[in-house]
Amino acid sequence: MLDAMLSAPTGDDVYGEDPTVNALEAKIAAMTGKDAALFVASGTQGNLLALMSHCQRGEEYIAGQDAHTYRFEGGGGAVLGGIQPQPLPFNDRGELDLDQVRAVIKPDNFHFAITRLVCLENTTSGKVLSLEYLDKYVALTESFGLSRHLDGARVFNAAVALGVPVKTICDRFDSVSICLSKGLGCPVGSALVGSRALIEKARRLRKMVGGGMRQAGILAAAGIYALDHNVERLAEDHANAERLASGLVAIGVALQEGAQTNMVMMDDRQVDIPRLRRFLATRDITISGSRLVTHLDVSTADIDTVLGAIADFRKAA
Repeated sequence: MLDAMLSAPTGDDVYGEDPTVNALEAKIAAMTGKDAALFVASGTQGNLLALMSHCQRGEEYIAGQDAHTYRFEGGGGAVLGGIQPQPLPFNDRGELDLDQVRAVIKPDNFHFAITRLVCLENTTSGKVLSLEYLDKYVALTESFGLSRHLDGARVFNAAVALGVPVKTICDRFDSVSICLSKGLGCPVGSALVGSRALIEKARRLRKMVGGGMRQAGILAAAGIYALDHNVERLAEDHANAERLASGLVAIGVALQEGAQTNMVMMDDRQVDIPRLRRFLATRDITISGSRLVTHLDVSTADIDTVLGAIADFRKAA
């Protein structure tokens, strides 16, 4: 990946002249089955541009109470777009209850913000949305004339877990924000994909929020490398997460649920996470909380090392 970055041909992407950025955008648009793509600095920026491209000021988007588009991205849609969020709880499968979605869609009345968009997230805490659920979501939104956006930071993980091309998931959305940095291993960057008209609007908005980059091909080259080499290998991360989850259960560590993709969620009601963090630090192992995430820099040997350390922690307790 570093070699690809060092040798990448570049130009001025603000003027659409960086050949490597253009190649990345064309590649991920084709993979997702969309007309166009936009290379952006982060998943947060991709989601923000999607919200502002779908919604006008005074309109509304529906999202999960714990979704990144609502809770973890600085309130950008409201602050910068004047867009009202309508949060709803995720269920234990990472879904929005579609009956609850139906109930909060605003009637055509000047007392209310205009509901314009329903956002989903895939994966959510490692949980994969089923295609059957997505089809019901599409039917509901189409019946109300609403647009659909996916925070697909880990949509390639979802596709690998389901055993389908990523296009199969993306076909069910009008726009998708995809992180190239998480499991795909890039140092920085995301892509927003959608219709040509939506992406052109997002490109203007990207400039407005300071997201225009010049010789960005050195970053886009990493994205091309990742799409060519790091998608199918996500299955290795999933296998390591399952190994970690099974090992933790075997030594008596309570989990919220089993691993579906690359995340293992310890039950912080039963596990003293601060104490565990301090213990692991003495073994040169750093955790940030109850969520343990596998990725291309975590080997099977690393999993076994962590399991051994946590087993020692359990014995010390």
